[in-house]
Amino acid sequence: MAEGRIEILRTVADLRRRLGAWREAGESIGLVPTMGALHDGHFSLLARSVKENARSCVTLFVNPKQFGEGEDFGVYPRDEAGDSQMLAERGADLLFAPAVDEIYPPGFTTSVSVPGIGERLEGASRPGFFSGVATVVTKLFLQAQPDKAYFGEKDYQQLCVIRRVVRDLDIPVGIVGCPIIREADGLALSSRNAYLDAGERAIAPVLHATLVSLGESLKGGARAGAAIAEATEALNRAGFTGIDYLALRTPEDLEPLEALDGPARLLAAAWLGRTRLIDNIGIG
Repeated sequence: MAEGRIEILRTVADLRRRLGAWREAGESIGLVPTMGALHDGHFSLLARSVKENARSCVTLFVNPKQFGEGEDFGVYPRDEAGDSQMLAERGADLLFAPAVDEIYPPGFTTSVSVPGIGERLEGASRPGFFSGVATVVTKLFLQAQPDKAYFGEKDYQQLCVIRRVVRDLDIPVGIVGCPIIREADGLALSSRNAYLDAGERAIAPVLHATLVSLGESLKGGARAGAAIAEATEALNRAGFTGIDYLALRTPEDLEPLEALDGPARLLAAAWLGRTRLIDNIGIG
């Protein structure tokens, strides 16, 4: 392969042939599932895969089944040419970029759901979202059969859901969670940050700062209900136009907590105009 180029495959059959040859040669395979519009958060996942595996495969698929009615599927940022060039420069061996009907052929009806953990927080705000995520990720795992797969902790609930799917269905892949990559002012990197105008971008870091402040209050002994109400009001004052949730949860099952008495996760989803931001931090 020429320097700065990357092999791009479109079909499951071609993907299986290429990865099957690598496996037969005894090469370990890392998988980095993405929806494109790549940024340094994605590249941190690829860097981890390149470090830990002989081969690294990135997938690019804007999954229609994880977008609800009225969400941004039609306008979600897409730049395959730019993404593939940046992946090649960073050591990816292969990009799997299938069409929708390759993943969901005519007559496709099967779905993977994760009751409980998949119905809270993001699942409650975006019904059907985690079924769409779990279905496509399960298919990618079966198609690629990687040794390890890499996901960012920014989508922390998604990471928990995928770990549950792998455990429950005995899928032989190691799930690696990677730290959130942030801008200097604390804003978590996200493809949807491109939707923010200049004024909203100035406000956006308040979400992370509020989580940090809330975490300090909880570590100081504050009860979750009162502390979260105060933090929610702080977000409203800062200019956020809607708070979907701000919650203290257990780190694995995301069960509600009333106070901090061990490891926990603070998770938030909030709107700035038409842009929905999510973030989380670990505390305790």
